[in-house]
Order: sequence, then C-alpha cells, then structure tokens
Amino acid sequence: MFKKDPVQIIAFQTYGTFNRVYLRGRAIEDESINLEQKSVLKLLINAWKRFETDEVKHAELSVRLGDDHVFYTKTDERGYFLLDETVDDISKYQDDEGWVEFEFSFKNKIVKRLIQSENKFSAHMLIPCKSAEFGVISDIDDTILHTGIVSMFKWRVLFNTFLKSAGKRLPLEGAAAFYKLLHQGKKEHEANPIFYVSHSPWNLYRYLDYFLKQNNFPNGPIILRKFPSVFKRKPKDEKPEKQKEIINLLESYPDLKFILIGDCGEHDPDIYIEIAQVFPNRILAIYLRSVKHKKKMLRVSGLFNDYKTTPVLLVETSEEAIEHARKSGFVL
Repeated sequence: MFKKDPVQIIAFQTYGTFNRVYLRGRAIEDESINLEQKSVLKLLINAWKRFETDEVKHAELSVRLGDDHVFYTKTDERGYFLLDETVDDISKYQDDEGWVEFEFSFKNKIVKRLIQSENKFSAHMLIPCKSAEFGVISDIDDTILHTGIVSMFKWRVLFNTFLKSAGKRLPLEGAAAFYKLLHQGKKEHEANPIFYVSHSPWNLYRYLDYFLKQNNFPNGPIILRKFPSVFKRKPKDEKPEKQKEIINLLESYPDLKFILIGDCGEHDPDIYIEIAQVFPNRILAIYLRSVKHKKKMLRVSGLFNDYKTTPVLLVETSEEAIEHARKSGFVL
C-alpha cells in the first residue's frame, strides 16, 4: 500500500473584530510542495498537488487564544473549516499592526497518521488598529501580479500559474511601494489595513501568500474562493463571491472608509462602481490599472464617463496612483 502523507492545518489569514472571531482554513495532507521549485516538470507536479488535494474530512479542531479562550470547529467534505464566534473583548491580544494570533490543533488523534508541527498550527486574524485612517481592498491578478487575464484564451494565465514558481512571478512595477505608502498613511504609522481579495481558488493561497511576502507587500488577509461545484448551478442574479466578500468587509468595519484597487481586465470596474453606489460615503477612491486591450479600456472608460460619486483613476503606472494619493492626502 502507498504510504500516506502527514496531515496539516492551513489557517488562512483572516479578519475580525474585538468581539468577533472569524477564522478560515483547510485540513489537508502535506504533500511537500516546494514553492521555489524551478524545473518545468516539478512545477507541473506542484500544480497538480495544489489542485489534487487530499483533504481531511469531518475532523474536529480546537482553537486556542491565550490561556482563557478555547473554540471548536469541524472540517467539511472538502476539508474546509469556518469558525465564526461572538466573544468578549479580545483587544489585549492585538499587536501593534492589528494582528491576533491563535493556535489550531486536531482535537482527536487521526488514526495511524502523522500530524505535522507537533499538532500546533498558528493562525492570524487582523483587527484594524484605532490609528487606521482607512482600509485598502485590492485585487491580485493583473493588479499587483502579472497574470495575463486579457490574453487570448487566457493562455498566459495558465502558463504563469502552472509553469512559473511563486518566487519567479513579477509584481507590477511600483505596486509594493504604493501599498507600503497606503499602509503607512499620511502619519507614517497609521497601520491602515490591506485586504487582498481575489477570484482565485483557495488552492493558490500559499502560492499567493509566498508571492506577497517575497515581494515585500504589506501583510494582510488573503481572501479567495472555493472551487464551485460542477453540479451546483449559480442563480443568474447572485453576486460574485468577490463582491460579497467586499461587502462583508465594509459591514464588518462600519466606521472605516476604504480605497478600492483593481484592474480594467474583467469585473473589477462593475463590482467597484456598484459597491460605491451602495456605500457612497465609504469609498474614498477607486484605482483601476489599465490593460492592453482596446475594447476593454473603451468599455471601462464609458462606464465611468458620467460617474461623479467617487474619484476614479485609470492608471498606467503605480507612480500615477501614488501622485493622486498624495494630492488626496492619503499618503505622504
């Protein structure tokens, strides 16, 4: 018989409040994916491992916060878990950047299976600091990471995702510097929270997390989506998962205003304009990175022609966005 891989808990970086613990993640086998791998064959094997996961179903997990809080949750059919609990004030656990650290473990021993990390897995949840002047909600693909969404048949997306290591992927020029300035704010120590929201599946979480860290982007929750079931049809009027997540962020922090950053390649303009209309006093600015696709750019330009509710900037470079942010008083 084949030897089974050890099991692990991958806790996604999430967000919450002083009275709400909101943690997500997945329990799966550890297939030892090397994110620095460079050979084509090994990159393809890594891609296969990311999408052909062996999940740990219906596993009971315990979650510890300090010495006085213990929570419990359970994985679903695909190994995912969501813990959403109302709690008393947990502000004493927050660090200077707003992060609160939890510890996950499998509640019961998994028969004849090795558990990685001595059954201790850290998790981090962001609570915006009181010093924050605003939050930033950013797309990832073709906004900060060269992806190729507008390429014919999306062939470049497939090439970049499956045949390039996370360490070799290039950020869009100046993007990390722009995000650092936004995170620091005008006072340079505001710790403005940055939320990375993408249409990519959770299978790419570690890949994207590695990319952001390697390229010195500010630390922030990474919010992705589950692969939709092929047997479940989505209602035509149902909002995109990304839009629902952004609305959840706005509702979670009713006193915080936001800057939205995306690109003109696909659905960001439509999602952002609708959100700005629903929350007209909450969106400080919308930055949309231009793409090399004439038809798409004409469509987006027309979309915002008569739009005056929120400042919208279609930018070719990060320098244009930084200049506008300075003039608007968002950054130094």
